[in-house]
Amino acid sequence: MADDNVFIFDHPLIQHKISHLRDKNTGTKEFRELVSEIAMLMAYEVTRDLPMQEVDIETPIAVAHTRVLADKSLAIVPILRAGLGMVDGMVKLLPNVRVGHIGLYRDPVTVEPHTYYCKLPEDINEREVIVLDPMLATGGSASAAITYLKEQKIDNIKFMCLIASPEGIARLKSDHTDVKIYCAAKDEGLNENSYIVPGLGDAGDRIFGTN
Repeated sequence: MADDNVFIFDHPLIQHKISHLRDKNTGTKEFRELVSEIAMLMAYEVTRDLPMQEVDIETPIAVAHTRVLADKSLAIVPILRAGLGMVDGMVKLLPNVRVGHIGLYRDPVTVEPHTYYCKLPEDINEREVIVLDPMLATGGSASAAITYLKEQKIDNIKFMCLIASPEGIARLKSDHTDVKIYCAAKDEGLNENSYIVPGLGDAGDRIFGTN
């Protein structure tokens, strides 16, 4: 399902795995595996428009005129720390993908996100970039991460998450009208603590087994 650059996945396999991901009784190992599997399934659609190049391949029978992914076609940038859980699934599907990292912290007074760490591939400006974060709650961190990347002259960006709130989607659409948003599920909204409802709790804690 797509609406104004927002794509909500309704594939049965993805929805099945999201249901198990939400379950409070799902342990750390299974939760981590589900996050990776869902990211890999979503990657098929998110990468649909990757650039291709024509090549000739010699088969045992004849020469095939076919296509492969263009050089320097893709990079992924997980938002630390929860976004790391989505990396393995993407890399399994796209083993040559380049991986950057961006870390944000929230100012306790202003509640505004600030970048504390960023390491990107040298040629990232030549690639399509997919920013990864399991949860799109208020949208503040995602928007800040994308703003920072744009300041590095990166202008071909998508955002991919597992669960999004309407508030987070609205914030990202407002701040970055050119960025396509891909979600496995869109939930009801945020509670008073800015957690997605019904959501799945804190994705980072559940991925890494912390409290």
